[in-house]
Amino acid sequence: MPETKKALPILFVVMFLVMVGFGIIIPVLPFYAENIGASPTQLGLLMAVYSLMQLLFAPVWGRISDRIGRKPVIMIGILGLSLSFFLMGWSSSLWMLFVARIIGGILSAANMPTVMAYAADITTLEERGKGMGIIGAATGLGFIFGPAIGGIFSKTSLNMPFYIAGISSLVTFFLVLLLLKESLPAEKRKAGHREKKPFRQTVRGPVSILLVLQFFISLSLSGLEATFAYYGAKKAGLESVNLGYVFMIMGFASAIVQGGLVGRLTKKFGEGIVIQIGILVSAIGFGLILLVNNFATAAIFLTIFGIGNGVIRPSVSALLTKTSTSGYGNATGLLSSFDSLGRIIGPPLGGWLFSIMIGLPYISGIILSFIAFAVYRFYTSQAKVLHN
Repeated sequence: MPETKKALPILFVVMFLVMVGFGIIIPVLPFYAENIGASPTQLGLLMAVYSLMQLLFAPVWGRISDRIGRKPVIMIGILGLSLSFFLMGWSSSLWMLFVARIIGGILSAANMPTVMAYAADITTLEERGKGMGIIGAATGLGFIFGPAIGGIFSKTSLNMPFYIAGISSLVTFFLVLLLLKESLPAEKRKAGHREKKPFRQTVRGPVSILLVLQFFISLSLSGLEATFAYYGAKKAGLESVNLGYVFMIMGFASAIVQGGLVGRLTKKFGEGIVIQIGILVSAIGFGLILLVNNFATAAIFLTIFGIGNGVIRPSVSALLTKTSTSGYGNATGLLSSFDSLGRIIGPPLGGWLFSIMIGLPYISGIILSFIAFAVYRFYTSQAKVLHN
């Protein structure tokens, strides 16, 4: 097993670069697709098909990583991401863009669950929250820097960000190849293969409750992400540049908390307390967003929400890997799948609620937060019953 102190920084850099590559294309893809001839509906489908592939294939890659090891699956995921970026850059028609997104969704679905499983492999139960928090911080920072880089290079041409993202992913691939050691010993891979359980058995009991919890968290977050630009413009007159700064501030705060505080908090209080606090702070954040009236309030209130939301995913990931008996890759793959399901349903639901009343997505966010809190309390009761 690699030493945690050496492996976690490498894992942080790998995940950061993966998400930078992913983030580079975010501000460019809508305009690029529109130039090729995509209608707004087709653009929505182009975004949704990627999440759908992630939903379907994340558990598959997680289980494969339990059988053949983490490193080869991470390499497949990163190489697939690179391939999809180059294919998008070369696309001259809409069907080519859809093919590229589908390939990217299928192969890159390997990244998040396998990286989380790797973190679980190399950390003790006490340090598990710290490991997952570092992965979360890398993801958040990548999303901050990626779109900024994409915006800069898009001034050269709309194709350029895709090529930059492809090259960035190739660099990351070689970084994994040369520096990252395998975290899952051969004997554990063989044991995992012998103990393979049917899918229906892996999502029963307390594990299934944690997956449902993550779905509600993802659902509420993606609803906010899909509507806040319109909300901020109407309520506070925020333009795209100011909105970018607001999300950047929120992202930095969330990344700092995930990278620096989650590990300490989970070690001192346990994942359960941190999850509950995170959900309650998220609910307060949703409520405060209803009071936004200028740039400062938008930045402060969204940051409060981001801090609360930021501690939940790493803590749920850590708790899930401690609870699951079917292999870390299988568990984190299912978690990524339920996260993707929330991201598929959340944006159209948030948009529909926004069309009824502009504050409704955030009122529903408060409701979803309390549902998530109730789901966690149900998890604790079931876990006690099972333990006894």
